[in-house]
Amino acid sequence: MRLSALKFDPYVLAILAAVGVAALFPVHGAAVAPFGLFTKATIAILFFLYGARLAREAVIAGLLHWRLHVFVLSVTFVVYPLIGLGIGAVFDGLFAYGLMLTGVLYLTCLPSTIQSSVAFVATARGAVATAVCTASASQLVGVFITPLLVGLLLRTQGVQVPLSAIEGIILQVLAPFIVGQIVHPWMGAWAAKNRFVLSLFDRGVIILMVYSAFSAAVVAGVWKQITWADIGITAAICAVLLAVILTSLILLARAFKFSVEDETVIAFCGSQKGLTIGIALAGFLFPPAEAGLIVLPVMIYHQFQLISCAFLAQRYARRPAN
Repeated sequence: MRLSALKFDPYVLAILAAVGVAALFPVHGAAVAPFGLFTKATIAILFFLYGARLAREAVIAGLLHWRLHVFVLSVTFVVYPLIGLGIGAVFDGLFAYGLMLTGVLYLTCLPSTIQSSVAFVATARGAVATAVCTASASQLVGVFITPLLVGLLLRTQGVQVPLSAIEGIILQVLAPFIVGQIVHPWMGAWAAKNRFVLSLFDRGVIILMVYSAFSAAVVAGVWKQITWADIGITAAICAVLLAVILTSLILLARAFKFSVEDETVIAFCGSQKGLTIGIALAGFLFPPAEAGLIVLPVMIYHQFQLISCAFLAQRYARRPAN
């Protein structure tokens, strides 16, 4: 078992650094408007490039394994939100600042992540091609269904998602993504060749968005209202949620007689939540001053899933070869 699995993800460390910079040097005054326009432009480019590099051939081929995909998508977009409803009912009023509970509920509505899910499946000697398709389908469906789930789930807590948020998603997320898919035949090879550079751009945009969101929260004085108890309760909920889901997925995969290779896909793609798309969509769905705190549970959950799935992937990898 590698000790490197215990290290914090450099990406998460960079995001935390952006939070620290925002606390010390937030965007304010006349700089807010132009900085906001720049951030929106980079988001549109982000989803255009994502659409351009998503291979339709892999998605079509993976659809043949429909039973596994339906299983994972049902957990991601049905089971998780239902658990979110239960969390909302149990913990309503327990947090000193309600946005932390909103962030936990938002977490349960998010799609899976592609990069780390596929990487863990590959480490575990699982069905990599199926993982690519499952994780891609999760994010593709999530762009459409996550805003709807967030609206339904948060309505039970008295939180309304404004119509302008849906308009922003259509113009800055869906439209660029569709255009990217249209030009994929011409840009797909270029995107594959420059995958590393594009991944750096992806992460840079998300770090920029985190800085923007937390800057707004600092200027609005939101951070003064949160307590360490809120953070501790949130971390405990995220840890228990991940443990329950991950264990249940493995047991159900075996009960339904999936192969070990498919079991790794179910475990990793079904239990993980996308940090990148979570931060991106939060900027549309919530006011800037609130988005910074709402994504905090997603960041906590992300670190937990990296550590636990790294250990699990190594355990799968040690199984005897067929």
